[in-house]
Amino acid sequence: MSAFVVDWLNLLFRWFHLVVGIGWIGTSFYFIALDLSLRKREQMKPGVYGTAWEVHGGGFYHVEKYLVAPPALPSDLIWYRWEAYLTWVSGFLLLIVQYYWNANSFLIDRSVLPLLPSQAVVISVASLFAGWFIYDRLCKSALGRSTPVLAVCLFILIVGAAYLFTHVFSGRGAFIHVGAFIGTIMAFNVFRVIIPNQRKIVASLLAHEKPDPRLGAIGKQRSVHNNYLTLPVLLMMVSNHYPLLTGHPEGWLIVAFVLLLGGSVRHFLNRHEAHDPLLKYVWTLPLALVVLGFLIVQTAPRPIEVAEGTAISDADVLTITSKHCAMCHAARPTHDGFDQPPKGVMLQTTAELIQHKDQIIAQAVQGRAMPLGNETKMTDADRQALGAWLQSH
Repeated sequence: MSAFVVDWLNLLFRWFHLVVGIGWIGTSFYFIALDLSLRKREQMKPGVYGTAWEVHGGGFYHVEKYLVAPPALPSDLIWYRWEAYLTWVSGFLLLIVQYYWNANSFLIDRSVLPLLPSQAVVISVASLFAGWFIYDRLCKSALGRSTPVLAVCLFILIVGAAYLFTHVFSGRGAFIHVGAFIGTIMAFNVFRVIIPNQRKIVASLLAHEKPDPRLGAIGKQRSVHNNYLTLPVLLMMVSNHYPLLTGHPEGWLIVAFVLLLGGSVRHFLNRHEAHDPLLKYVWTLPLALVVLGFLIVQTAPRPIEVAEGTAISDADVLTITSKHCAMCHAARPTHDGFDQPPKGVMLQTTAELIQHKDQIIAQAVQGRAMPLGNETKMTDADRQALGAWLQSH
C-alpha cells in the first residue's frame, strides 16, 4: 500500500510541477522575446524605453516598456511570481517523494559512495542552498559586472556541482540534482532578487520618490540568466528516461556539453527575436552542431567485452537476472518500492529477457541505471555476461 500511495503522490506532484513549470517557462520566454522586440518610435511617452505591436488570438496588443517605472501605477498591476515559486516547491516535493523516500534505490549507489539515506538527503539539501549562495555572491561581486566573465563562472559552478554529484549520488540522482541545482538558482532569482527589487521600485513610486534604476538592471540581469538556463534544466529533468546520459561514466562532462548546447540554442533564438543581422549570431548554429556531435560520440554504446572462450548458458543468465532484476521485474515484485513490475516489464524467463533485450542492454549493460542504486552490487563481469548472452540471441 505504501508504494501505491507514493506512486499517486509522485503522479500528482509531477502533474502539478509540469503545469506551473510550463507557466513559468512560458512567461520567461515571452517577456525576453517581448523585451528584445521593443522598438523606438516617434511620439513615445516620457520615460518609455520602447514599444511593441503584437497580434494574437484575433486581437492586437500595444505594449510599452518604461526604462525604470512610469510616474504612477494602476491598482491592478499584474505580478508574475507564483509560477516560479510553485515550480520550485512542487519540484522539491517530487525530490522528496521520488529520491528521499526511496534513497537506497534512486539516490544512492554504493559503488559510487556508500552513504546512509540521511547523509544523502543532507548533502542534497545543503548543495542546493550552497549553489544559490555561491551564485548570488558571484553576481554581486566585481565579476558580476562583466557578462562574459560571469557566464564562464556560472558554467564552472554548474559543471563543478555536476562533478560533485556524479561522485556522490547514483547516475539518476546526479543528473536530477544538477537540474534541481539550476532550478533553485532560477527560482531564488525570482524570490530573492527580481520580485524584491520590483517591490522597492513600487514602494518608491507610491512614496513619490524616484526609483533606483540599478534595481531594474539587476532584476533584468537575473531574468536573462534564468532564460539561458531554461533549456539545460529541462533536459536534466527528463534525463532519467535516458540511461545513455545517466549511465555515462563521465556524466559531469555530459552536463558541460548540455549547458553549451542549450545556451547556444537559446542565444540563437533570442538574437533572432531581436532581429539582429544573421551574421551576428549564426556562429551559434555550428557551435550547437559541434557540441551535439561530441554528445553523440560521448554517449555512443561501448562494445561488450567477454573473455574469449567464455560460455554463458541460459541457467547462468537466469541466475544473474534472478539476483539483480527479478526482485522488481516480476509478476509479484519482492522489492519494497514496487507493488507491480516497473513499466509492466517482467524479466523472469529467457523469453522475457529476449523480448526486452534492447532496454536491458541500454539500462544494465551499456549503462549502470539498473539495478536501481546498484542495491544488489551487480558487478561488471555480471553486466558483460548478461550483455554477451543477449547479443547472441
